[in-house]
Amino acid sequence: MKKILKWSFNIVCLLIIALIVLITHFSFRPNRSEVSELLEIETWPAVHDGLHNSNTDMIYHDGSFYMIHAAAPYHFASETTRLVLMKSKDAREWEKTAEFQNPGEDIRDPKLAAIGEKLFMYALKNVDFAAEPYGTVVTTSADGVDWEPFRDIEPKGWLFWRPKSNDGGKSWYIPAYWNEHGKSILLRSTDGLRWTEVSQIYEGDFNDETAIEFLKDGRMLATARLEVAGYYFGDNRGNTLIAVSEPPYKEWTEEHSFVTRLDGPYLFTVNDHVYAVGRLHTGWNMPLTETGSILGKKRTSIFLVTEKGLMYLSDLPSAGDTSYPGVVVKDGYVYICYYTSNIKRDYPWVIGMFTPSDIMMAKISVKSLEELADSKLK
Repeated sequence: MKKILKWSFNIVCLLIIALIVLITHFSFRPNRSEVSELLEIETWPAVHDGLHNSNTDMIYHDGSFYMIHAAAPYHFASETTRLVLMKSKDAREWEKTAEFQNPGEDIRDPKLAAIGEKLFMYALKNVDFAAEPYGTVVTTSADGVDWEPFRDIEPKGWLFWRPKSNDGGKSWYIPAYWNEHGKSILLRSTDGLRWTEVSQIYEGDFNDETAIEFLKDGRMLATARLEVAGYYFGDNRGNTLIAVSEPPYKEWTEEHSFVTRLDGPYLFTVNDHVYAVGRLHTGWNMPLTETGSILGKKRTSIFLVTEKGLMYLSDLPSAGDTSYPGVVVKDGYVYICYYTSNIKRDYPWVIGMFTPSDIMMAKISVKSLEELADSKLK
């Protein structure tokens, strides 16, 4: 019995020492983000206040950038989480215009849209510490300062992502995933408040965060985060769904890309190319650090999206807990807001979850982005 206790004690001590060594290594390991030399890029912090800032979105409306993000003590659910809306003429100097909370609950993943004469903000309600939202709320404003109270939006239980229109705002489409995961659907609205189901985009593989973009010929392209299994330590079967549908968007083709599992996706078009910004899972690919592992390294990265899959283009300066961007294309530049842990270090995801994170801005010339994409296609 004494030998067993002694061996158990020794094993526990070794594990503690190994953990201390590992955390020390991660804390001082320099960042190795790979930003392509072909990109003409400028980056700067938009929010640096010691909080865990995350879940961004951004639009350009009525002559100003509007950016929203979550401000919380850590990655997980907290009743103190706030959604902070800011406004800027140049994406450099920001002023706060509004702040949102969901009393007694967590709130996250805000999405902005200008529908009709109003600004809309959709967000996800959550009570689960591990951040498993259960429903979507919406609020509207005529000026970006005074907002209506949150209202629950139907269909209930579906978690809305980012709405888009390709007919000048007459009709809007939004992807949504089921609160227990595993299904994503496409919804349509003419007013941003009442939504009806158009089709099911995908079912299976524990799918959730789903984004859409219109192709130039009127078809719609969708990506979805397919976790498959293994939330904590990852699963190499995790991948990104690439689905395409022709109007009226009832039937979808299906491809799978294993370049990454695209978490927090944003899709946008520049000229003839569709791009995605989202989370790249990188680093050691072994037991405990498979795709999506909390022990793995993460990046916010840019991808070229084709009907067959994702093509990696470049990282943005990022590390730890990172991604969930917003994008505005304006005057020959792509503006990207995103969140990241300390970009001077290279924390694994789990450390980033409990440490402060900043909201960063990246400004990339369209010309350099297109040249980078073309070079990858050759």
